[in-house]
Amino acid sequence: MATRRSSTDDPLAPVTLAVGQEDLLLDRAVRHVVAAARASDADTDVRDLTPDQLQPGTLAELTSPSLFAERKVVIVRDAQDLSADTVKDVKAYLGAPAEEITLVLLHAGGAKGKGLLDAVRKAGAREVACPRTTKPAERLSFVRSEFRALGRSATPEACQALVDSIGSDLRELASAASQLAADVEGTIDEAVVGRYYTGRAEASSFTVADRAVEGRAAEALEALRWSLSTGVAPVLITSALAQGVRAIGKLSSARGGRPADLARELGMPPWKIDRVRQQMRGWTPDGVAAALIAVAAADAGVKGGGDDPEYALEKAVVAVARAARSGGR
Repeated sequence: MATRRSSTDDPLAPVTLAVGQEDLLLDRAVRHVVAAARASDADTDVRDLTPDQLQPGTLAELTSPSLFAERKVVIVRDAQDLSADTVKDVKAYLGAPAEEITLVLLHAGGAKGKGLLDAVRKAGAREVACPRTTKPAERLSFVRSEFRALGRSATPEACQALVDSIGSDLRELASAASQLAADVEGTIDEAVVGRYYTGRAEASSFTVADRAVEGRAAEALEALRWSLSTGVAPVLITSALAQGVRAIGKLSSARGGRPADLARELGMPPWKIDRVRQQMRGWTPDGVAAALIAVAAADAGVKGGGDDPEYALEKAVVAVARAARSGGR
C-alpha cells in the first residue's frame, strides 16, 4: 500500500486500523484522526458508517477522487461484521488508497472477520490497539497514563483510590482524572481523591449493576459489598440494577441502527447504546423477565419487606448474573 508519510504514528496515514473492544479507546482513535484531518483542512468531510450502511460499491463511491481534492475521513465501525462483498471492496481499496482520504476501520479483533483484519495489517495500515481493560492493574495503569497526558502528578495511592472509587468504566475514570486535574493544584494525592470520589453512590451502584448484567457474579458481589461498606443506600443499588436490566430489554427489542438513532428512540446517550450492546450478549426475553422479577423482589426487601436487605441484594445480583449467562433458565 502506498503511504503518504513514513511514520506509522501518522494519524493521516491512508488507513488506520483500531483493534479492540474498549469503546473509549476506539472513540479516541477516531477523534485523533478526525482532529488531525481538520487541522490540515478545516473543511474535511467526515463519514461515519456502520456495516448496514455499506452496500457493495458504497466504499468506492465514498473514496472516488474529488474534482476539488477535498480531504475526507471515512470511518467504518464494527468492520468484523461487514458483508463478504464489502470486504472485497475494502481489500481492493487497500491496494490503491486514494489521496486526501483517510480510511478508519474499527475491528473488534478475534476470529470473526479475521480475513479482513489480516489483509489490512498485511497492507501496512497504521494500527491502534484498543483492548478492553479486564484487570485492576490495567485500569491503574490507565489512570496513571491519563494524569501523565494531562501533565499532572498523582501519587500511586491517589491513582489506586480513584480506581477503587470509580470502578472499571474507562470513560468515568478519564472524566474523573480530567476533573481532578482541572480543579486541584499541585500533586494529586489520596486525600484529594477521597474528598471528591470515595463513596460516590452513583458510581458504585452502577458498577454493581454493570458487573451483574454482564454475568460477572463474583465481581458484582464484590462491588456490592464494597458499596454497602461505604454507606451506599441499598435502594440506589436496586434502582441501578433495574435500570441496567431495562436498558437491555429496551435495546434487544429495538430496531437495528446507528447508536445516535437508537439513542433518540430509546432516550439513552449514544455511548450507553454501545455499552448495552456489549452487555446484552447472552440475554433472552425470558432472562430479562426473570431478572426484573428478582430485582423487584429485592427492591421490596430493602424497603421494609424483608429482614435482611443485604441478603436480598445478594440474591438479586446472583439472579441477574445468572440471567445474563443463561437467559433465566
